[in-house]
Amino acid sequence: MMSAATTSILPGRGGVFGALSDAFWRRPKLLLFLMLTPPLLWLGIIYIGSLLALLLQSFFSVDEFSGLINYEFTLATYAELLRPANFDIILRTVIMAASVTLFSAAIGFPIAYYAARYAKGKWKAVFYLGIMLPLWSSYLVKIYAWKLILAKEGILTWVFTKLHLLWLLDGILALPVIGGNSLSISYLGTFLVFVYVWLPYMILPTQAALERVPGNLLEASSDLGATPRQTFRTVLLPLALPGIIAGSIFTFSLTLGDYIIPQIIGSSRLFIGQAVYSQQGTAGNVPLAAAFSVVPIVIMAIYLWIAKRQGAFDAL
Repeated sequence: MMSAATTSILPGRGGVFGALSDAFWRRPKLLLFLMLTPPLLWLGIIYIGSLLALLLQSFFSVDEFSGLINYEFTLATYAELLRPANFDIILRTVIMAASVTLFSAAIGFPIAYYAARYAKGKWKAVFYLGIMLPLWSSYLVKIYAWKLILAKEGILTWVFTKLHLLWLLDGILALPVIGGNSLSISYLGTFLVFVYVWLPYMILPTQAALERVPGNLLEASSDLGATPRQTFRTVLLPLALPGIIAGSIFTFSLTLGDYIIPQIIGSSRLFIGQAVYSQQGTAGNVPLAAAFSVVPIVIMAIYLWIAKRQGAFDAL
């Protein structure tokens, strides 16, 4: 028989670290609080604080005579966004973002479907490598590479010439609005580069959503007499839609706020990101730059609310 009662709780460890370990073990909420406080402070002060400062700046105005900022609350700066020149910038950016998103979804869905249904083993690894590899290279290097590819003397023009299809390229460049002297200074060139850069962000969420679609549902649809088109429309697309919407969050928002691609590839007509840059730096109109910056925030807030209702966040 033992002379002393044994206990299942070990004695406390000595030293500062031992005391802290015992305190955290007894009070797990304290450990959670200390772990979450630094990132929450960073998010609250640096990120949200800067956004609030930006929002505050948008309610000021610039004196037309002195060029100085008038620190009085006004909505005149937002009224300037409705001027034809500024409203065209917003409309142009939203149309480009929507076009890139729709085209990325149309291209990305077949690729994602093949990877989810047919790629196995090493071929799935090749798929992920092929999708992720462009993301590992420098953003600016890719843009300038496309600048050379799309230039009038670039490889794309050379390919069209060798295929005796230069007339087709010239016809495309002659189209109003989207055309230009070359693809590198046209809306079409800007659109192509946007799709190339953001396409992986559409493919990966779509592929993840398609992998969660049970195969027996597709077989059951076929057994019940549905054609492949009906199966796609009534079974596959609704179940994959959250993944497509999740991918569209990336493609739409990234296109909406990007200013580097339109600055390097495209015409002289501005997008929202370029407008913010020019108003902040060249023109010195900080309130108008802040008002332009609020536009994508409002658009994305509405877009995210719709995406959440569609269950898109479950596919991220």
